[in-house]
Amino acid sequence: MVGFGFDVHKLIPGNSLTLGGVVVPSDITALAHSDGDVVLHALVDALLGSVGLGDIGDHFPDTDSTWKDADSQLFVRETHLLLVEAGFTVTNIDVTIILEKPKLAQYKGEMKNVIAELCHIPAERVNVKATTSELLGYVGRGEGVCAHVVCQVDLI
Repeated sequence: MVGFGFDVHKLIPGNSLTLGGVVVPSDITALAHSDGDVVLHALVDALLGSVGLGDIGDHFPDTDSTWKDADSQLFVRETHLLLVEAGFTVTNIDVTIILEKPKLAQYKGEMKNVIAELCHIPAERVNVKATTSELLGYVGRGEGVCAHVVCQVDLI
């Protein structure tokens, strides 16, 4: 089974940006109810969608103060547990981050390792890519960051 997830957050002045569970030093941050990690939010949606369990808002609504400033790794851990309880295992994950700056090349390996650990799969089954929008649209203007995630899950 295949799942797809997408997330986007507005960028504001700050001192770091959390992506894929990794804190990236930056002069911007994501405006969000939780930590604004678009990669992990998109991953949660992909995982949930792969087995028809709704979306991130169903399980971790931004109207619930429990999730205020929450570390998105918690969302992935809880979601992974739901999948395992439903009899599924994650097979592979492919991530694309779209952001003009900061450049992410030196952080992709660490993101890959964090995601693999959270989903209990070998790092070789996780791929993290980063690209820009060639200065087009809200991402190109530096107003936002987004991520797309595709995953495959199988019955245990």
